[in-house]
Amino acid sequence: MIVEFNSSQRPERRHHLRLAPCAGEAASGRWLSLGCAALGGTGLWQTDRHPLFVFSYLLGSHCSMFLSAVEETEKCAQGGKVRYMSQSKHTEARELMCSGALLFFSHGQQNSAADLSMLVLESLEKAEVEVADELLENLAKLFSLMDPNSPERVAFVSRALKWSSGGSGKLGHPRLHQLLALTLWKEQNYCESRYHFLHSADGEGCAHMLVEYSTSRGFRSEVDMFVAQAVLQFLCLKNKSSASVVFTTYTQKHPSIENGPPFVQPLLNFIWFLLLAVDGGKLTVFTVLCEQYQPSLRRDPMYNEYLDRIGQLFFGVPPKQTSSYGGLLGKAGAGAPAGREQSGHGHVHPGLSPGPCRAWLWRSVGPVSLAALEVHL
Repeated sequence: MIVEFNSSQRPERRHHLRLAPCAGEAASGRWLSLGCAALGGTGLWQTDRHPLFVFSYLLGSHCSMFLSAVEETEKCAQGGKVRYMSQSKHTEARELMCSGALLFFSHGQQNSAADLSMLVLESLEKAEVEVADELLENLAKLFSLMDPNSPERVAFVSRALKWSSGGSGKLGHPRLHQLLALTLWKEQNYCESRYHFLHSADGEGCAHMLVEYSTSRGFRSEVDMFVAQAVLQFLCLKNKSSASVVFTTYTQKHPSIENGPPFVQPLLNFIWFLLLAVDGGKLTVFTVLCEQYQPSLRRDPMYNEYLDRIGQLFFGVPPKQTSSYGGLLGKAGAGAPAGREQSGHGHVHPGLSPGPCRAWLWRSVGPVSLAALEVHL
């Protein structure tokens, strides 16, 4: 099976993608789709200066190498073993597909670019390539060029994070999370950016993003809540260093927060004391601190759940076994205000009653349950 690309300007230059039938009709059809559909839906180009012809020209003499690697992968997979006789060919093929995807993106061919981007990921998965910064940056670049509203982007980032975790069931490589967070921050998708910052090691970048988020979307009375939730969630993920960095940077850079500690906002003082208590590891200090600051902690129904988890991780508190507010803070949390409901998953979420945590804030910033954070301990 041969797919031929031709240029009316240079009729003597022909490029052939040869698809050997040995891999079967299904495999041949698959790569015919790659060779034709991904390149605009046809195998014969006669339109001068068409951007897709540029990619066919780019393939040029590398076509045989590209299809050779493809056929080899298909044969090995069909035999139940994924073996690579020539790893260098797969590396070159992956680089070629990445270059082609970037070319498609530059000409607004989103669908074709997304298809090639997914093939780049497939190559990384099948070749069991080790995670490297250069590869993570390439994946982040492809992600940044995808249409933010496309379903392909969601599938791409999910698969990329899974590959970067090395198949260990973790949440993805911190560096990739950081790169994704920076891209989403530029797009002003603060909610998604915040999630990825939480799973990175970039507390400083997270703080700067939260400052922008608070000043552009929040109320002055809620400046403390943006950083409080982030610090508590970092601690739930056992990332104490990033929790300290995000708190220090945020309180120093936010224009509505006066120099501290101590701070005017009681919730900020609580977070400051909590970070000190985590370093000390004394349960009595933690218990008294949570009891004394209950009026501030009632502003967000999720705070007590986060603190229950922090008590388990840093202060030796036994896991809660009863209600959502069981354990150390069960009694203290019983006085939380009305207006919240139990979800079907057992997590507390707010109602629409008035209060300092307005509905828009809950939709964009939280609440985020421990299950949503996907804490794996």
